[in-house]
Amino acid sequence: MSRKPEFDEIIHAPNRLRICSMLSAMPEVEFAVLRDELGVSDSVLSKQLRALEEAGYVGVSKSPSKGRTRTWASLTPAGKDAFAGHVAELRRLADGVSL
Repeated sequence: MSRKPEFDEIIHAPNRLRICSMLSAMPEVEFAVLRDELGVSDSVLSKQLRALEEAGYVGVSKSPSKGRTRTWASLTPAGKDAFAGHVAELRRLADGVSL
C-alpha cells in the first residue's frame, strides 16, 4: 500500500528533509555521521533533530562507547509514514511540471 501524498512542513525544511532521507535508508544513524553528511554544526543538527523528535518523527537514543556517549537517531513509524507521504507529494507535484 502506498502512502497518500501529503505535504509536511515539518519535514520540508532542507536539513530535516535530508535527515529523514538518510534515516529512511538505515535503521539508525549516529549523530556525528548526520552532522558530517549535512555539513552543519552540532547545535544546528540538535535543533533539527529536536523539531523532528517533538513531531514524533524521530527517536534519539544514547549509548556509551569507549569512554564517551554516542547519540543515535532513527525514524519512528510515524516518521516513516510522514516521510513517505511527503516524498509522494513531492513526486506528484514534480510529475505535473513540464520542463
